[in-house]
Amino acid sequence: MFEQGLFITAELRIKPDIDLETAIQAIRTFCEGMNSEEGCSMAVPLQDREDPRRFIFWERYEDKAAFEQHFQAEHTQRFIRSGLTDLVQAFESQLLTMER
Repeated sequence: MFEQGLFITAELRIKPDIDLETAIQAIRTFCEGMNSEEGCSMAVPLQDREDPRRFIFWERYEDKAAFEQHFQAEHTQRFIRSGLTDLVQAFESQLLTMER
């Protein structure tokens, strides 16, 4: 089980004019980079079964500073510059604790 931290859920969509396999390989490479970041303990891309151009990313960072540092990483900047996807929406969340 994960400890408390900052959890990100992001929906991305591969742009219509982009080759699907090219984008999928870029997503794999991007997530490999995220998983090597200090302060990131999880980066998992999930592909929609009915719409293969739609992805949900689940990410966990130690804290907000680690998440902000993620955007400075070369692999993140390279993925953003590639222009392969659009960010549809993103949410920041935390674990529900059983304490009252």
